[in-house]
Amino acid sequence: MMDPMTTGSGPAVLERVRKLLAKAEDPACPPAEAAALNDKAAELIAKYGVDQALLAAGSPEADPVADRVIRLDPPYALDKAGLLAVVAAALRCHSVRRKQWDRGAYVHSIHLFGCVSDLERTEILFTSLLVQASYGLAAAHVPPWEPVATFRRSWLAGFTQAVGQRLREAERRASSAAESGAPSMALVLADRDDRVARRVAEVYPRLGRAAPRRLMGSGGRDGYAAGQRADLGGLRVGRMAPRALHSTG
Repeated sequence: MMDPMTTGSGPAVLERVRKLLAKAEDPACPPAEAAALNDKAAELIAKYGVDQALLAAGSPEADPVADRVIRLDPPYALDKAGLLAVVAAALRCHSVRRKQWDRGAYVHSIHLFGCVSDLERTEILFTSLLVQASYGLAAAHVPPWEPVATFRRSWLAGFTQAVGQRLREAERRASSAAESGAPSMALVLADRDDRVARRVAEVYPRLGRAAPRRLMGSGGRDGYAAGQRADLGGLRVGRMAPRALHSTG
């Protein structure tokens, strides 16, 4: 059975998420309880995505495939692209990384494809995670013998790894919980993924794969720990998306 708290409008779902996060952010809230509240918020976002998929199973036009381009400003544009790609994949979107020459400099962006509800979830979570990562980077101690940029790139890689693992687990739990219903959740999600993949192939018929990056910094462990603590419940309504991660290095 669908939870009535997750089958309403997006704002109604986020209102419940905000209440969970407000309790987690209370200084008097024990760390273990705060972590549990944050995970509950992530599960709520995941369940909302599953419920939207089920509601649209009989009428795909209710949650159509769409696309949008998100520009990634420096510094660390490639690292932000990696974070966005991981969030998008966990939330059932496809992403294409683009690099274009514009006014004397390269501009990085991600072209996202997915059903509208999944694109919305991806943008909300990615924007929230950028804010949290900027605070985490500012607070992280960079060893005096290591270049700041090298450390921060490895920190962001660790952060991205932890966030991806947590999001995939939340999505898996939400999908498993819906398996007892009809139609089959696996078939519903497979059909949505197939429709998204066809749209990507139409737009990018000769799409290749980017070469893997090699990062040498020592910040991965601290970044991973920060990603384990990160709030995956999304943004407060009204918060503006930051243009870039701020850096002093």
